[in-house]
Amino acid sequence: MGSHPPRPEMLLGPAGKTVDRLYARVVHDQVRAATRPYLVMLDRIHQHLVPRTYVEVGVSQGRSLALALPGTVCVGIDPEPQIQFAVPRRSRIFAMTSDDFFASVDVPGALDHLPLDLGFIDGMHRFEFALRDFMFLERYAAPHTAVLVHDCLPPDEPSASRDRTPPHWTGDVWKTMACLREMRPDLAVAVADVGPTGLGIIGRLDPTSTVLHDHYDEICERYLPMPYGEFERADKTEMLGLVPGDWDHVRPLLADRPFRDEDVTVLKAGRLVRAAPATARQWVRVRARRLSRRVGTASL
Repeated sequence: MGSHPPRPEMLLGPAGKTVDRLYARVVHDQVRAATRPYLVMLDRIHQHLVPRTYVEVGVSQGRSLALALPGTVCVGIDPEPQIQFAVPRRSRIFAMTSDDFFASVDVPGALDHLPLDLGFIDGMHRFEFALRDFMFLERYAAPHTAVLVHDCLPPDEPSASRDRTPPHWTGDVWKTMACLREMRPDLAVAVADVGPTGLGIIGRLDPTSTVLHDHYDEICERYLPMPYGEFERADKTEMLGLVPGDWDHVRPLLADRPFRDEDVTVLKAGRLVRAAPATARQWVRVRARRLSRRVGTASL
């Protein structure tokens, strides 16, 4: 009988549990996930999908971009990025507006000529900007692509203002989800009630659809004047596809298998190498590389 390579879980053993403990302590503490539950959910989605490609609109300090796993081709878009977190090695940050990016950059080339697997919209918190960002991203989608939209559940009327209002400025991004549910019934559109301001999840994308492009002006004429009161009075399940913000409800909204066949614990070890403070970096690096060699994953 021929020999078979050992399964990754057999190789990891106790080290895998150590990686999980360190990951929760170091990575989640670094991005202050305790006060940003949506980041914990974004991290869970990355680990579930293991995307080949990831585009983030609205990078800011790189807090959410830093959650991407090793080996993911990452594109970040922000007119004034101020990176303070350990973003992936294969990240390209474009210091421009998303409109300028999609008008001037070779997007397929930036994605290594792969489809978009996962997108995250967290840029300008105004309806028409978020809608355009989705329209642009959908052009590069495939059947199992997921696009996430932050700030779909404003906690109050001041937060939903089109002018920046601290502490939780959501703007009128909620209109984007309402619009997509009405104008594009072919999409799977839902909003997970994840703190502090919700996370939209869009699936079944169709890069051949021209509905939003063909009707963009009339869509804006209708939705831009829509008052917050209409959101406040609405049945959120009907308007937004609101679901509870736990993993049991979010997971069915995503592809049922990862885009890359790699061991997630090994990838998390590589993520730790980026994030770990100096005192822990060498410990993590040695063990992560040892696991990487034995399992045969991509470079950390």
